[in-house]
Amino acid sequence: MAKGKKSIFYCQNCGHEESKWLGQCPMCKEWNTFVEEKVGGSVTKGTTSSARTVREAKVIPLVEVTADDNARCCTGIKELDRVLGGGIVPGSLVLVGGDPGIGKSTLLLQVCQRLAEMKKILYISGEESQAQIRLRANRMGTFSSNLLLLCETNLETIRGVIEHEKPELVIIDSIQTMYSEEVASAPGSVSQVRESTNVFMQLAKGLCIPIFIVGHVTKEGTVAGPRVLEHMVDTVLYFEGDRHASYRILRAVKNRFGSTNEIGVFEMRQDGLAEVENPSEYMLSGKPENASGSVVACSMEGTRPILIEIQALVCHSNFGMPRRTAAGTDYNRVNLLMAVLEKRLGMSLGNCDAYVNIAGGIRMNEPAIDLGIVMAIVSSYRNRPVDEKTIVFGEVGLSGEVRAVNMPEQRVAEARKLGFETCILPEVSMKMLRDVKGIKLVGVRTINDVMAYI
Repeated sequence: MAKGKKSIFYCQNCGHEESKWLGQCPMCKEWNTFVEEKVGGSVTKGTTSSARTVREAKVIPLVEVTADDNARCCTGIKELDRVLGGGIVPGSLVLVGGDPGIGKSTLLLQVCQRLAEMKKILYISGEESQAQIRLRANRMGTFSSNLLLLCETNLETIRGVIEHEKPELVIIDSIQTMYSEEVASAPGSVSQVRESTNVFMQLAKGLCIPIFIVGHVTKEGTVAGPRVLEHMVDTVLYFEGDRHASYRILRAVKNRFGSTNEIGVFEMRQDGLAEVENPSEYMLSGKPENASGSVVACSMEGTRPILIEIQALVCHSNFGMPRRTAAGTDYNRVNLLMAVLEKRLGMSLGNCDAYVNIAGGIRMNEPAIDLGIVMAIVSSYRNRPVDEKTIVFGEVGLSGEVRAVNMPEQRVAEARKLGFETCILPEVSMKMLRDVKGIKLVGVRTINDVMAYI
């Protein structure tokens, strides 16, 4: 048996291990990500226990495995259930990340408020005291006595409490504050985060208890700690949104039990997070009337159509190099679409400043908003407003063609529900729409057809 402590270098991005420090990780190719940590080295002889485990393991055919999708538990928050794929799956491990103050703890406390009426819930906090949690809970209303609080960071103590209390839902806030005495490193380090997540994963699967883990994020917006953390959990949810804006977007970037394209929209209020059932109406509130450079487009987030206002401001540049700015969409995509306008429509945009913004602070990168960006730029350049009852969607190619997009029926239905009278869409998508009443459909093949119609 070899005793003593040695140093191991971990990559903070992917969790790769090396015996010495390296400038670049050989696995993920990131620079300056290795950190040194002390680990205890012990090697045991023999393979009797591992061989016994293999002999005692049982295998069964896949067709004999039973899986009931009705076992999901609804949280009482429709937007959260939508992102989770229909509710909480028993035994699942869910990681919730986001910027500080974005609303992670508030949302999970609201989940506890609704589920504590019928389930036993354990809320474990390593950052706040019980009095601080109580003050935040007072703003939300009344809570059931089934909600239990534990302010602890020792992993062994937490494991004993969970095994003794046997709650039906566990909240860990946050994973970076948990530590194990068996790991010789500081809380929040790569080793501690990986060990803590492994323990909670064993508890979730072994006791069939769903566990929610709150994770801090880095300045790049990713969950702090090793990249392997996101691989170990079942679902990864990210809270997005500007801290100065009232809305919040909950997005799933990984989900073993549902789609990763769905989003949930919330509004931050004094008494907590309120669901936004109609994000389109919320995003279009305050839209100016008869203003050039303002166009309403439709983007799909999963199965939900969201109407957004695209604003553009084009003016002649007073300097030799024109300035281009894009907020809420891809900057390079805007430059590409402006090049298409110069080539296919003969517009002289090379000496113009161009500013493109998606109102409301939301970020959209779907190609279906290309046609909206093009129309907003042309409308501002020619100083001609687009009819406020007109909505557009379609992808624009380099040849100036307007290409088809997915789910045009849902987009048109959402526009008709909000009172739009005209919809400009790709002519190819017209074949998928039948017996549409209450809204005028205009199919276009190229951006020249769009300009002729306007």
